[in-house]
Amino acid sequence: MNKPKIKNLTEAADRIRLAVKNNEKIIIYGDSDCDGITSTVILEEAIKTLGGKVDMVLFPNREDDGYGVNARALEFLKNVPKGLFITLDLGISNQAAVKVLNGYGFSVIIVDHHQILDGIPAAEVVIDPQQEGDESDSKHLANVGITFKLAEELLLRPSEASGEGGGMSHNLRNSFLELTALATISDMVPQIEDNKMFIEEGLRSLKNTFRPGLRAFLDILGEGEVLSGGFYKLISALNAAESIDFKNESYDLLTCSSRGKSMELAQDLISKTNYKQLKIQEITKEVERRIAQKKDEIIIFEGDPAWKLLLAGPVASIVYMQYNKPTFIFKKGDAESSGSVRSPKGMDSVKAMKSCKDFLITYGGHPQASGFRVKNENLERFKEGLIKHFKNLK
Repeated sequence: MNKPKIKNLTEAADRIRLAVKNNEKIIIYGDSDCDGITSTVILEEAIKTLGGKVDMVLFPNREDDGYGVNARALEFLKNVPKGLFITLDLGISNQAAVKVLNGYGFSVIIVDHHQILDGIPAAEVVIDPQQEGDESDSKHLANVGITFKLAEELLLRPSEASGEGGGMSHNLRNSFLELTALATISDMVPQIEDNKMFIEEGLRSLKNTFRPGLRAFLDILGEGEVLSGGFYKLISALNAAESIDFKNESYDLLTCSSRGKSMELAQDLISKTNYKQLKIQEITKEVERRIAQKKDEIIIFEGDPAWKLLLAGPVASIVYMQYNKPTFIFKKGDAESSGSVRSPKGMDSVKAMKSCKDFLITYGGHPQASGFRVKNENLERFKEGLIKHFKNLK
């Protein structure tokens, strides 16, 4: 007996095929982490395999502009040719932004895996296993796993656009599985069922990768070391890239066809990772110094204007594992603060923030890994609300 497909997976594939057939403009807007970047690469290459073309690939600058389809993106999109706009690893909490995109004349497809907060955006098609009516048993997938399944669906039958035979070739499947494995590990989703398969098959294929960007990492870091467990260094390097003017270095590397250029880009990302690790250690030590004076607090809630938002997640991961407490680490801006959250199993950070949503500008993510943006004037009330929520769990 076949398992139910992810809700709206077929509808999304059909809509993309229609866009290819009608030569519509296609824009992919992916998140700036390993999960979003690899999802973008997979979907773009699947569309190319269909005989189509992605006209624009965009990534948000989380540090300066915020998560998701942000205000800067909407301003930019106002002046580009309209067509099919696909979000990957974000979008499910962008109700207002989707309304604006609809008003501009875009058709919107959302592909996301984060928790549903206050309803589904008014997109043409929404894929998110967390949504009501999804019976696919795919809630544990990272976004890249969902995108892999969308690529399979896209290439399932002959392309009406090109008239060529459909189906995913063995080499293309392996290439996609390599990316899916790395992002599944990176996003810290449960390594069960499909995720277990993605990781096992993807890492097995990695040693024979045809992708110059991944081959560059194997050559620089040492193939033996990466394949024997050092793939975390590769993942850290992919996550070290920053998105500037909607461009992303890790995307450039993973789509690069030149071996020489790939080596250059990979080395640059590895250097950035090493610098990033030093800064993470500095911030972690500072957080530990501060919380040594607050041992009785039920949560860890620390921020600073000097801390980079991109480092908040890694720092929160280290600190929460050491202290086994819900951990909120944030960069304090002039008027607003943005941060990352990590929490132990059984303590849903998204539910906790939902109980304080009146104080927040945006929030969302997974129960154990999420993020938020808040006005500085509401920081203390946000903290008090979180403490109250977690005390009530006891």
